Amino acid sequence: MNRERVLRAAVALADEAGIEALTMRTLGRALGVEAMSLYNHVPGKEALLDGMVDAVFAEIDLPAGEDWKKALRQRAISMRAALNRHRWAIGLMESRTSPGATTLRQHDAVIGCLLAAGFSMELTAHAFAAVDSYVYGFALQEKGLPFDRPEQTAEMAQAMLAHFPVDEFPHLAAFTRDHVMRPGYDFGAEFEFGLDLILDGLDRLTGR
Repeated sequence: MNRERVLRAAVALADEAGIEALTMRTLGRALGVEAMSLYNHVPGKEALLDGMVDAVFAEIDLPAGEDWKKALRQRAISMRAALNRHRWAIGLMESRTSPGATTLRQHDAVIGCLLAAGFSMELTAHAFAAVDSYVYGFALQEKGLPFDRPEQTAEMAQAMLAHFPVDEFPHLAAFTRDHVMRPGYDFGAEFEFGLDLILDGLDRLTGR
């Protein structure tokens, strides 16, 4: 038993049952030990959550290379993937008041990438907030969708279309019929389109 094993088990439990199901007692049961023995490795529930958030940040690519747009784009894609693997983390990633070293390293690397690209400190703040807010918001929207796989989208859209008067909502009906129900439609594919709009907008600002 060590801290890393405790954190891995906590992340796995939250992935499977949700963060609400995570207590020191349920974690102890998952590890086959008494809950009190966990306090030898984490001082309490808050420290456990700090470590779990740090573990998720460890899965996110650090921005690397001289091309800041490419670096931040890859980081954002990696971040969304991590949040989709650990959906319980979406509301916790920026809420910790005692963040771990991996969390701090991630934030420091993003700021350093932008400053090295010639962003002012003010524009760095704008860029960091815009990109991360978009990623968190998109991941939160994906989390709330009533389907998990792209192939379920058309089925769900068809069922919804049958339950509202098409004549009263013609634009929504046309959008659903001609776009959402089109073979191969995947809401997740919208992510990179919106991300590129943000990055291109920031790029234009840096050229002024």
